Amino acid sequence: MKHILIINGPNLNLLGLREPGVYGSRTFDSYLDELRSAYPGVDIAYYQSNHEGALIDKLHDEGFNADGIILNAGAYTHTSIALHDAIKAITAPVVEVHISNVHQREDFRHHSCISAACRGVICGFGLDSYRLALEALIA
Repeated sequence: MKHILIINGPNLNLLGLREPGVYGSRTFDSYLDELRSAYPGVDIAYYQSNHEGALIDKLHDEGFNADGIILNAGAYTHTSIALHDAIKAITAPVVEVHISNVHQREDFRHHSCISAACRGVICGFGLDSYRLALEALIA
């Protein structure tokens, strides 16, 4: 059984409440239940934190054992060289995910500090971006 970890960064604990026009009205927990049901042969673990250091610690803790990591670093995507370095330090492939199409948003969201360290990037498909990343990691 493949072990895939989904890591969500800051403010993603507010999915379903936060800017529904951008992020939708669904909670991540309800989506996660659906994802786990659709992929019963995959162990899908989940972690969320609003703290950069906690995200780095989780990458360090799981990044040598997981078969893949799906990372939505939220706003840290655009600012965190430390997350870039943590991704480079681990052996698990990481797919960067964004719910919205960051290239249709504010200019500061157009640059990612973590993309170069990731296996790939998926953005703009709503919560389905996570499924697409999962498909890529289990293929």
